[in-house]
Amino acid sequence: GVWLGNFILVDGKMRGLFSFLFGASTLLVIEGATAKGESAARVHYSRMIWLLVFGLLHCWLIWWGDILNHYAIIGMLAYFFRNSPAKRLIGFGIVFLVLQLLVALLMLMGLEFGKTGLASPDPQTVRDAREMLAGFEQTFGVPPEAALTKDIAAHGGSWLDIARERFKTAGLAPFGSLFIFGFETLAYMLFGMAAFRSAMLTGGWDRRRYLRWVLLGFGIGIPAYAALAALIISQGFSMSAVMLGVIVLTIPVRPFMILAWASLIILLMRPGGALTARVAAAGRMAFTNYLATSLICTTVFYGYGLGLYGELSRAQVYLVVFAVWAGMLLWSKPWLERFAYGPLEWLWRSLARGRIQPMTGGAL
Repeated sequence: GVWLGNFILVDGKMRGLFSFLFGASTLLVIEGATAKGESAARVHYSRMIWLLVFGLLHCWLIWWGDILNHYAIIGMLAYFFRNSPAKRLIGFGIVFLVLQLLVALLMLMGLEFGKTGLASPDPQTVRDAREMLAGFEQTFGVPPEAALTKDIAAHGGSWLDIARERFKTAGLAPFGSLFIFGFETLAYMLFGMAAFRSAMLTGGWDRRRYLRWVLLGFGIGIPAYAALAALIISQGFSMSAVMLGVIVLTIPVRPFMILAWASLIILLMRPGGALTARVAAAGRMAFTNYLATSLICTTVFYGYGLGLYGELSRAQVYLVVFAVWAGMLLWSKPWLERFAYGPLEWLWRSLARGRIQPMTGGAL
């Protein structure tokens, strides 16, 4: 039940929503730099280069699942669309989603090749097929017991042991994700730029228009995701079913869910409300909160901390999730009442600008 609710309502949608916001903030910074007479290219690429550095350090030293490096590289590409009107941005985004769908289909074809390759008379083809299937099984299938045992043991050691293993297995993973998710991420960033340019993300639409997108997005997305979940469950979470239901067929549906979530959040965030203020503060400190979450959770789960990796059920893990969320909401607002930026936002701004920035002033 926990997996089902997460898959239908959350999985991939929050990543897409963050991509929307990243695209919008990118356009905001570019337009702000231009308005001040600064070089928009210099400001933008300085920010992206330092974000890439932070992301790689985060990936290699703290947690393999970093997304910052991916956003930094895709953000460098998004710059070239900065002058496009909203409709053209949407058009480009749709093109990139089609390309992402083609990539996903190629991956599915690779899986099928791996299956047929096992029957080949050529020993090398059989070895290649087994290696390919092992990779798919680790990512999309149900890993064998031996692989799970090895994974749990690898995360039960010291920080240095875990860092060595992480770099060995995921050293180049940040760049591999460009092929797997790159087109989709760029599409969402362009959609976010279009949403900012059309005043959607700034609350400039009529409430009825937001409500229409909530009803349309969830009306299309929830039944579609429920059908995909039924397919995956009926096939016993087989690699082919997971690949088809999670990676391929969600691509044309997910944007509707993201727009529905964005519209619903805007409708619920009452201007001046206590919760609205705390959510806004957590958002302004998203960079700091993101890396703080990694530090907290790796300490909770890895061997050099509490060592709970592999010990909690999916439902129990959400107790940690809710605790971290509460921490973000509790500490972000008091911090920003004293300072203009979160600590890592301030560091990023200072590095990108090439000089120490005051803790008061405008946005990054």
